[in-house]
Amino acid sequence: MRKFEKISFSQFSRDICNDKSLYDEYSLPRRATLKSAGYDFYAISDFVIHPGEVLRVPTGVKACMNDDEALMLYVRSSMGFKYNVRLTNQVGVIDSDYYNNPDNEGHMWLSLQNHGDKDFVCKKGCAFGQGVFTKFLVTDDDDVSGSRVSGIGSTTKEG
Repeated sequence: MRKFEKISFSQFSRDICNDKSLYDEYSLPRRATLKSAGYDFYAISDFVIHPGEVLRVPTGVKACMNDDEALMLYVRSSMGFKYNVRLTNQVGVIDSDYYNNPDNEGHMWLSLQNHGDKDFVCKKGCAFGQGVFTKFLVTDDDDVSGSRVSGIGSTTKEG
């Protein structure tokens, strides 16, 4: 099973704001066309990234997926091409066990940097990122004994 869900309102209140009407109205990611690979992520509210600035943008979204899948997060290609805005980590990799983790419910953020020479302005409801689900393979001698203990960066931590 794979699907997008909103984070709980309590997580939304901790991460974003305590505005229930804003929580109720933002959209889950969706594909724009029948042949689109990526699910567009939409801005919960207006934001501006000044030249040279890094901004962490909340999505309000978590993703449930099969154990042998990952969600790859990218900026929309037009943002890089037209405005020179990119993810600070270039590609976000969301593992299936990130979903409902104890730290943040699996809330996904995109950390964006403006490498251009003018402000990048994103209005509420505009698509600013995209996610592509993909299957992955493991080696024949794969030997994993660890498990996720929390949110971002936790796969290298011990419980």
